Amino acid sequence: MQALWPATRSTAEKKTLGGIVRRFGQVLHVKPEFRDEYVKHHAAVWPGVLAQISRSNIRNYSIFLRDGILFAYFEYVGSDFDADMRAMAADPETQRWWALMEPMQQKWASASAEEWWTNMTEVFHID
Repeated sequence: MQALWPATRSTAEKKTLGGIVRRFGQVLHVKPEFRDEYVKHHAAVWPGVLAQISRSNIRNYSIFLRDGILFAYFEYVGSDFDADMRAMAADPETQRWWALMEPMQQKWASASAEEWWTNMTEVFHID
C-alpha cells in the first residue's frame, strides 16, 4: 500500500500560540462506480481510524467531492510529521481502512511514484 502522505510535500505554515500549524491540500480521484460506496463509508469512518488521525496530530480534516475529484484539507499540529505518518501507516485498523478505500480510488495523473493523495501548493490564505 502506498503512503498516504509522501515525505516530499508542499505545505503552508502558520505560527500559533501552541506552535506551528501546517496546512495541506490534496487531490485524488474516486472511481465513478465506487462514488456512492465511498461516500457511505466516509459517513461512518471507523472509530479506530479517527483516533489514529488524532494521535497523528491531524486536525480540521475534511474531504470534499466534486465530479469524481476528492479534495482533502487538513492541518498538522505536531512536531514530527514523518514520524506521525509512519505511526499512522503502521496502525492495523488504518491499514485495513486504506485496503478498503484504495480500490475505490485512482491516483492523480501527475502523482509521483510514492504519492497516493497528491499534495497541492497553497497559493493563497487569509485568517
